[in-house]
Amino acid sequence: MLEIRPITTAIGAEIFNADLSRDDHIEAIRQAFIDHSVIAIRDLNLTPDDQIAFARRWGAINVNRFFKPVDGYPEIATVLKEPDQKAAIGEGWHTDHSYDVEPAACSMLYAIETPAVGGDTAFASMNAAYLGLSEEFRRMLGQLKAWHSSRHVFGKNADRSYRADTDRVGNAEAATQDACHPFVITHPWSGKPCLYVNSVFTTHIDGWTAEESEPLLQQIYTHCVKPEYTCRIRWRPGTLGMWDNRATWHKAINDYHGYRRLMHRITVEGTALC
Repeated sequence: MLEIRPITTAIGAEIFNADLSRDDHIEAIRQAFIDHSVIAIRDLNLTPDDQIAFARRWGAINVNRFFKPVDGYPEIATVLKEPDQKAAIGEGWHTDHSYDVEPAACSMLYAIETPAVGGDTAFASMNAAYLGLSEEFRRMLGQLKAWHSSRHVFGKNADRSYRADTDRVGNAEAATQDACHPFVITHPWSGKPCLYVNSVFTTHIDGWTAEESEPLLQQIYTHCVKPEYTCRIRWRPGTLGMWDNRATWHKAINDYHGYRRLMHRITVEGTALC
């Protein structure tokens, strides 16, 4: 039988005995995803075609502009760190594609090869972080919007502190995205309020200078990663991890130097946020 085990009360669940060909399992997985925002479906044996078929159950696939694709599968991005590479992709707390006018709904990462130790991904709940603020502070944030951009991360003049080696991330001329979103959004599936800024792609609060924005943004960034709002996925081959980009942040933990880590990622398109 399908088994769902929460990782913490705030965020995350592991799922065992899933059969992705069964509609009843898919519906249970969908509800678990809405409830927990991050899921790790264990012990799968997926081909690239299987992963694409599962992703299409959730929406249209976003073909990534910047990551190297899997050969023959432009829908799947390669997330790879070789034993001799020091930097990992995604080491800063962020949510995928917040620089798009219609940000990604969710991302799916399938583990192909994992290190003997380390290599977890950490996640933080933006609903739990929002609820952890005072009512008056939440009301104030609800009146704000913030700008997000891909330019300083993936563009020709990208800040090297944000990105890994250029052999894994390219197409810098395509990094022209800027988008303004509410500071607090209503999640389109769960209806829950979630903070929607992040330390990698958010540049400033709408109508404020970057200098004026920095103290408030830094306060929020520190608040959002309190341990009680977070969980971690420990990867092993055959795990399909999935996270909601409107409800979470994530961060690659770069603690497996000398080991190879190979993952296949698919991102599903979302809608405008309000």
